[in-house]
Amino acid sequence: MPAPPLPDDVVFSDLDRSVRARLRSLTKDNAERVGRHLVVVGLLLDTDPELAYEHAQAAVRRAGRIDVVREAAGLAAYRTGRFAEALRELRTVRRLNGSSEHLPIMADCERGLGRPERAIALANEPEAETLDATARVELAIVVSGARRDLGQTEAAVAVLSSPAVQQQSGVLGVRVAQARATALEAAGRSEEAASLLAQFSAAELAEAAGEVDEEVVVFDLEDEDSADLDDAAADAGAGEIADDGEAQSLDHGADDGGTGASATGAEGEDDGPSAAADPGIEGASATGGADDGVGADDGVSDDGAGADDGAGDDGAGADGGVGAAAARDDEGEDA
Repeated sequence: MPAPPLPDDVVFSDLDRSVRARLRSLTKDNAERVGRHLVVVGLLLDTDPELAYEHAQAAVRRAGRIDVVREAAGLAAYRTGRFAEALRELRTVRRLNGSSEHLPIMADCERGLGRPERAIALANEPEAETLDATARVELAIVVSGARRDLGQTEAAVAVLSSPAVQQQSGVLGVRVAQARATALEAAGRSEEAASLLAQFSAAELAEAAGEVDEEVVVFDLEDEDSADLDDAAADAGAGEIADDGEAQSLDHGADDGGTGASATGAEGEDDGPSAAADPGIEGASATGGADDGVGADDGVSDDGAGADDGAGDDGAGADGGVGAAAARDDEGEDA
């Protein structure tokens, strides 16, 4: 796949300083090219996720062993509904930097692949306790959706009824309300659901659902880049759950007002059917395929992006966090 052209007005200095630091193991020219691709990923992730995905893949081919590069690839895969691929990438990031910050996105990917029980299992991992308050709420939104997927409607309501979840304000607070209203509807409590949503204006509900056009801003790429998957062959197949956990993503999308992409369809080996959306996590078509492994020592990796089966439109994505350690990577060429 040839690399998409880089806009002339996108420069390396647009990249967050901490992310630029992670590219120091590359040659200067390669670091600049990779960094510019990452800037474009951040700019396009909300407005043109498919093109953002192409730029992320171009960065992976040049610097597949850098965690922030793999992170960007994982988040872009998630935004385009390639859930199996996103899981592989984010599991790789987790191995590389030890961070579980993307646990909510990973759990949502499990929903997108039709595996709500695995989403719940991820939420019960000890690492979930290390998440910050916002990420815990995002994870609760995903778990609520997973409970609904399993027909456990009252449990879905209960997950979003704790004080810690309900005290949220701003857009996240509205998304919690939307997700809880969806769960209430599923439990046959329509009046409560309507009363809950009546507290918000149409504009607030639309913004939380990701339906409001906003000025495009550069993402903090420290939050959305991912690293190389040199030893990720063991993860191939999003169908299996790795010890280090599987992936999920956060979006503001549709029926949940929260983060989960509601899955329909079982997953075939790596390819999982995409899910219907919940307004918190982004997701659509699932793609399968082998792990993106960085093949040679020169850092040029064969992106094993799975199939591009598009589907559900799951909410708006969450900021991905950038992990720490970046592995060394030699210069690669854009295809």
